[in-house]
Order: sequence, then structure tokens, then C-alpha cells
Amino acid sequence: MTQLHRQLALLCRQHGIPPTRNFLTVSIATQTLRHHTFSGKQTAPSLRTYRCSTSRFGIGQTVGSNCTPLGLHRIAQKIGGGWPIGTAFKGRRPIGFTWKGQSQATITTRILWLEGLEAGFNRGENVDSFSRYIYIHGTGDETTIGRPASHGCIHLAADDLIPLYDLLPIGTLIWIGRD
Repeated sequence: MTQLHRQLALLCRQHGIPPTRNFLTVSIATQTLRHHTFSGKQTAPSLRTYRCSTSRFGIGQTVGSNCTPLGLHRIAQKIGGGWPIGTAFKGRRPIGFTWKGQSQATITTRILWLEGLEAGFNRGENVDSFSRYIYIHGTGDETTIGRPASHGCIHLAADDLIPLYDLLPIGTLIWIGRD
């Protein structure tokens, strides 16, 4: 059992949450998102590693901070399935289109809306990731991917986001950590 598997299993037990077959880890330090799978008691090596962008304001849990929250999350809602690459969203509704990578549209292509699972840390009161509208989503400026550039969300390139969106069900666990 890997260290990652032990940590995730412990968190799941502490919060009464069953592990999911697929799970994602986000590293603030390396600006990467990794897709993993559980197979019984074993964690498969990362299936794929993607460059991502987290907040340019750093790490933080509180409402209004524009920071990326740490901890255990899950996909609560999926928005944008079936829309073409470059669809721009506002308030989770399509508002038009942008040419891939050539726009200042801040939320594009797909949205994986995250829900924090750790009460008082990223769930509830003034730290609630869901109420803060923390997403994994596309961006109109893919040149920023790989360095902190968001307002709290996690940005992925459209070519990486769409296959993950199609593969991962609602409820998939996500660990956002410093390393």
C-alpha cells in the first residue's frame, strides 16, 4: 500500500466516505493534477499527470480569499457535457464561444464543481468549497497552465479536461495538497 493510498484511506475512514475507484490529486507545489485508480487494496501508479494552474493568490480556505482550498473534495456536479471546446460559461451557463487558447474567458469547456468533505476545513461556515464555487475547469488562456494563475479554481487544458470529464463520475474524490 502506497503512502498516498494510506493517507486517502485514513481520510475516508475519518469522514465515513468510501474510496472511489478513480481519484485525483492536485499538487500546488508542482502545479500538476494526477489521475489514479484504486484496485482492491492497491493504488495503481498515476495513470496520467496533467499540468494545471491553481490560485495566483496561494492556498487558503476562506470565502472571498480567491485562494485554492486544500484537503479532501469530491466532484459534486458536472457541467458542460456535450458543448464544444471553447464554450464560455458564466454562472455555470453557456454564454458563447472562444477560440481555444485565445481568449480571456475565465471558465471554459467543462466544469467539475467541487464539494469539500472536511467539516470546518473546506466544508461549512466560511470555508465551504462548494459555496465558494471551486471548480476544475478550462480556461480561455491556456498559456497560463503550469503556473499559479486562477482565482481559486484548478485550470486544465481543454484536451486534458474533456477526457477526464467524460471518464469521472460525480462523487470522484480529489485530494488537493501542498506537495
